Amino acid sequence: MAARSKGAVGIIGLGIMGGAFAKNLVASGWRVTGYDIDPARRRTMARAGVIIAPDVAAAVAAAPAVITSLPSPQALRDVVDAIVAAKLSPRIIAEASTFTIEDKVAAEKALRKAGHTLLDTPMSGTGGQAAVKDLVVLASGDTKAIKTIRPMLEGFSRVVYDLGVFGNGSRMKYVANLLVAIHNVASAEAMVLAMKAGLDPKLVVEVIKAGAGTSRMFEARAPMMANDKYEPPTMKIKTWQKDMDVIGAFADSLGVPTPTFNATMPIYAAARSMGLGMLDTGAVCTVLEGLAGVKRSKKPRKK
Repeated sequence: MAARSKGAVGIIGLGIMGGAFAKNLVASGWRVTGYDIDPARRRTMARAGVIIAPDVAAAVAAAPAVITSLPSPQALRDVVDAIVAAKLSPRIIAEASTFTIEDKVAAEKALRKAGHTLLDTPMSGTGGQAAVKDLVVLASGDTKAIKTIRPMLEGFSRVVYDLGVFGNGSRMKYVANLLVAIHNVASAEAMVLAMKAGLDPKLVVEVIKAGAGTSRMFEARAPMMANDKYEPPTMKIKTWQKDMDVIGAFADSLGVPTPTFNATMPIYAAARSMGLGMLDTGAVCTVLEGLAGVKRSKKPRKK
């Protein structure tokens, strides 16, 4: 493990993404203090070298810069309330979750009133990509604050973009995730066609990756589809529904038609109805296999 000499950072939320941020920052030489409401996550992160705080306020107090990676708008509101109530000196807080712009703006106003700077910094990349620092940081908000924490953001990512005014990070994330939703189902469609045609799924992955039809989502998810294994998840289908809802509402608010994106929605809904909500989103392949009459000796475990 690298010597902890680069500075201190706090992380609120140590799930798939936040946990990956924490591990990579520790390995990059940062002193990481984290908090999560889940005791199991706290124990796992402690073993990875993260200092576990007793609550949100203590994690934020331990560092001048903080990342929040949270599962819901209510969790964001609760964390903001805790930070405001702590009456701490000014902090820079990078909000990395995927929420509506309205939720992020409300958080920014509350934290600014308390003297803090909130940045809108969602990530483009799966949990698997996060684990190996293959994330794109979509930062927006105060440019000086982004510049200040850029070395920290680079500690767990491949590239950091300053996208301008607060909220542009989320806008860019919606565009990116629209493509993720489509490419994931498209990858499953291609894999099922190949399997029904009698091709070796693993060879299909190799050949498509080398050709013109590949995508980052195919390369991330098609190996799962070939192996018929969707655990551990890099993004749970149940969690992904929240992102889908946000994207759809955003497009509707702008009057932009999204026919291809909309066509994927019943596939994800079918996966949830089959009890696959806790598996990786690549498990939509199971839905299409059923529709195509593809039979395999082993199906992914339902939860």
